[in-house]
Amino acid sequence: MALGLEDKKAIVADVNETAVNALSLVVADARGVNVTDMTALRKLARENNVDLRVVRNTLARRAFAGTEFECVNGDLVGPSLFGFSMEDPGAAARIFKDFAKGNDKFEVKVLSVGGEQLPPSQIDVLATLPTRDQALATLAATLIAPVTKLARTFNEVPTKVTRVVAAVRDQKQDAA
Repeated sequence: MALGLEDKKAIVADVNETAVNALSLVVADARGVNVTDMTALRKLARENNVDLRVVRNTLARRAFAGTEFECVNGDLVGPSLFGFSMEDPGAAARIFKDFAKGNDKFEVKVLSVGGEQLPPSQIDVLATLPTRDQALATLAATLIAPVTKLARTFNEVPTKVTRVVAAVRDQKQDAA
């Protein structure tokens, strides 16, 4: 079905708005993947706040103009499935990586984070980025570690005194 100029402008504006708000982008070729698997992928993407789009490459290039995802324009060849991570930079990469394990025909073409283009081989790096909650937990553990160690050190002094007193008591009881 042919798209009219107004429809194309609406698609470009919608994809541009998504790209401006997204943290990362993963582009894949989904040729040969059956409808059931694609439906499962879309459901998983919705659950992880990943916006999946199938857009013509020419419209995607126009939509990416002026965004940090403009760097992927050179690799937009053939059918493309765009996964925009909206909250967690590694969400789309994790979903696409796991999906590719079960589908031989699903191929990641290019990644982009922070205005930098990454090759498909770097999907593991992007997929292993911690989620926001994991990063906050790590930060909290790092911040609280010195305080915890100090509390343990202060607690050790009375414990040592108690052990010495108990040892002296045992020694006097043995002598008596």
